[in-house]
Amino acid sequence: MSKNKQPKPQWLIIVGIGEDGVAGLGDEAKRRIGEAEVIFGGKRHLALVAPLVKGETRQWPTPFDTEMREVLALKGKNVCVLASGDPFFHGVGVTLARKVKPDQMMVLPAPSSLSLAASRLGWALQDVETISLHGHSIDLVRPLLHPSARILALTSDGDAPAAIARLLDELGFGPSRLTVLEALGGPDETRRAARADSFDLKDINPLNVLALEIEQTPDARVLPLTVGLADHLFEHDGQITKREIRAMTLSSLAPRRGELLWDIGAGSGSIGIEWMLAHPSMRAIAIEADSERAARIARNAGHCGVPGLVVIEGSAPKALAKLETPDAIFIGGGGSDAGVLEKAFKALRPGGRLVANAVTLEMETLLLDQHTRRGGDLTRIALSRAAPVGSMQAWRPAMPVTQWSWVKP
Repeated sequence: MSKNKQPKPQWLIIVGIGEDGVAGLGDEAKRRIGEAEVIFGGKRHLALVAPLVKGETRQWPTPFDTEMREVLALKGKNVCVLASGDPFFHGVGVTLARKVKPDQMMVLPAPSSLSLAASRLGWALQDVETISLHGHSIDLVRPLLHPSARILALTSDGDAPAAIARLLDELGFGPSRLTVLEALGGPDETRRAARADSFDLKDINPLNVLALEIEQTPDARVLPLTVGLADHLFEHDGQITKREIRAMTLSSLAPRRGELLWDIGAGSGSIGIEWMLAHPSMRAIAIEADSERAARIARNAGHCGVPGLVVIEGSAPKALAKLETPDAIFIGGGGSDAGVLEKAFKALRPGGRLVANAVTLEMETLLLDQHTRRGGDLTRIALSRAAPVGSMQAWRPAMPVTQWSWVKP
């Protein structure tokens, strides 16, 4: 019989710690901190565990080193890293796990701040929307703003709750109730509440979680969960993929978790924006030659809650050079320009999807040719809308769209 391989030594210990400090730690966590040769943590965390420490302490550098060079340089020693609450909930444990194998570290978590907040409010955590706004734009909360929704948000500082309240009021969610839970789990824990449209809380502890109970006014800006958002939700100059065509286009693009889209000739950015709204892991790059439209795309992205949309101002194919390999490409404008389709074919990864829409005869001719040469699916989309004709109604046809979709072998 072959002998079982011995597990590699766990040289890295990650300890989650709450605001109650040593009092909230288990015996194992206390022992591991006391045995550590080197302990990393923020100034506050190191102060909380000071009575247990026998080894060297090192405060995190500023700016924070996401490569964790100091920690990794000590591999083989007995190293302890202190983290807030659950290290794997938007914490340093996530960063370290990218560099250190699971069998080389031991993790001793404490309750996350959101777990503590849910327990204080009596909210079922599985029914609550959770989001981290720590170091991120508060625009990220916009897609979550639905009537009767409950949201728990990690914030950046003591000013963030008031900023979020102002945003809610501007978007038509003024009646929403905001509860600020400060210094959760510690001796200074407090809880205060106010409506978004009359938010007047002062001197908020930077260590806070914001709980939102969403209520809307009749004109609230709600972003529906389906694709094909109403055109009026986007700022545009007429250069926009209309909602019905957009819905069919996104269906053909078939977004999958974590994928990257190139939106070439992005116009208003609506395709890339809705691609990113499909899931928080989605990414998109909008390529637009017109500077005014490029600026408009960035505004639309923020207003629709996906501020991470990357906007490249420039003309394809030149502007496509050195961009990250896409999982899918949409060509909505400029597809008939020399070299654009060829560059897209070459850039797309094997198994990736390409969708191109044509309203001009020139672009349609190109797509018919590519369908003949490469295969794929060809669809003609014709829509009509009811419109007044004198005192009556009649159908007014929109310009037909030819759509070609293809999967790279």
